Amino acid sequence: MGSSRFAFFGILLLCTCSASPPNFVLLFADDLGFGDLGCYGHPSSLTPNLDRLAAEGLRFTDFYSTCPVCSPSRASLLTGRYQTRSGIYPDVLYPGSIGGLPLNETTIAEVLKPLGYATAAIGKWHLGLGHNGMFLPTKQGFDHFLGIPYSHDMGPCKNLTCFPPDVKCYGLCDINTVTVPLMQNEVIKQQPVNFLDLERSYSDFATNFITTSVEKKQPFFLYYPSHHTHYPQYAGIGAAGRSLRGPFGDSLLEFDNTVGHLMATLERTGVINNTLVFFTSDNGPELMRMSRGGNAGPLKCGKGTTYEGGMREPAIAYWPGIIKPGVTHEMASTLDILPTLARLAGAKLPPVMLDGVDMTDILVKQGKSKREAMMFYPVDPSEKYGLFAVRLGKYKAHFYTQGAFHSSTTPDKDCPETAVLKAHNPPLIFDLEADPCEHYALPVDTPDIQTVLEQIKSVKEQFESSMVFGESQVGKGTDPNLRPCCNPECSPKPSCCHC
Repeated sequence: MGSSRFAFFGILLLCTCSASPPNFVLLFADDLGFGDLGCYGHPSSLTPNLDRLAAEGLRFTDFYSTCPVCSPSRASLLTGRYQTRSGIYPDVLYPGSIGGLPLNETTIAEVLKPLGYATAAIGKWHLGLGHNGMFLPTKQGFDHFLGIPYSHDMGPCKNLTCFPPDVKCYGLCDINTVTVPLMQNEVIKQQPVNFLDLERSYSDFATNFITTSVEKKQPFFLYYPSHHTHYPQYAGIGAAGRSLRGPFGDSLLEFDNTVGHLMATLERTGVINNTLVFFTSDNGPELMRMSRGGNAGPLKCGKGTTYEGGMREPAIAYWPGIIKPGVTHEMASTLDILPTLARLAGAKLPPVMLDGVDMTDILVKQGKSKREAMMFYPVDPSEKYGLFAVRLGKYKAHFYTQGAFHSSTTPDKDCPETAVLKAHNPPLIFDLEADPCEHYALPVDTPDIQTVLEQIKSVKEQFESSMVFGESQVGKGTDPNLRPCCNPECSPKPSCCHC
């Protein structure tokens, strides 16, 4: 037993200390719920490539994002720090936002670059554009970027085609702003973006990046934050009409197809056994879209809330020969990805307060997590209210609850925006192993639960005393002149932002 364990770590050390450091592919879905993948139990989703990663890799049951909406969750993923520290709150950044992910924050790409890693981001950035593109990925440690600088619904979409041959996008999206641009590095390549060709462009770009890196014998980090399955759903000819789940299922299938193309490239170039592929999602499903909004499985509520459906995500780690197939019930988070990749690459951690912990033991031994607790901030965090909920071990305590318009239309009265902010004293407490649905609050008048509550309150107090809120980047407001336009001198803007 002991000798095999040491042999296993020998393989790991060989990968991290040899002339060929491990490569990393980080896949990040958008508004994908805990119950949306076939491997997480959805009966009609078509996700063969992600299901294969789950079958041959490690599937997480207790993996968390840090926020139930886009921009803050992305900031935490890339920095290993709660969004409150970096200032990516409240809510999300917009096309004309003045702020963005502060340049003094250290991203995963910036951690890896000193070791000679090639770095690329494709897809949805949503961490700011700013004046002269000052917050784009190329300013945050990425050598290459092909994607949309914010969410693809942040522009008029009524007249755009989302499904072939000429099916217009469902809904109106944002209006009175510029059409959605596709950027390569810091230059607008196409505006408005062609949704039908977008995924093929991403796949080709990623394939070329991986192939070129391998030819140069250069380790690489590829970050792919997908637009799928955020509203409005879209899909090209390779996926449209091919799932049993309608437009949502087609968009999910298109994302899965891209994952398949990336895996085929890793195999073709001979680096699949030296590459960690990690998949998760930014936040829970947008239930207000009903059948076009995703599924949280058994979990309560969805996007916009601090219930489990808003922040517990599907997650899969795949690395042939290093990660054994299985399922882990250990608690982990997007916060933990930066310190884990740094450990595996032999990189130095940034000299700041990190909220993430190294999860190498979970990955290579299916061992215990170093994470004891998970903190739940709402979409609009404040020092006045602090944490809305805390999970410690298998117990989760809600100090405040609030619904969200993103989670409207469900029969659960706690989910929609009509469920106003409510303080709980004593807090609501749930056993998430016995009741992941958060249906049955435990009685707080028993000695055992009183002890648990005291422990949770102590963890909460200690954490909040260490939290220094960064200046709100969203609070800096917007400037219409910052909205990207390939024809910036045209008039009247935004109607002439086309190239």
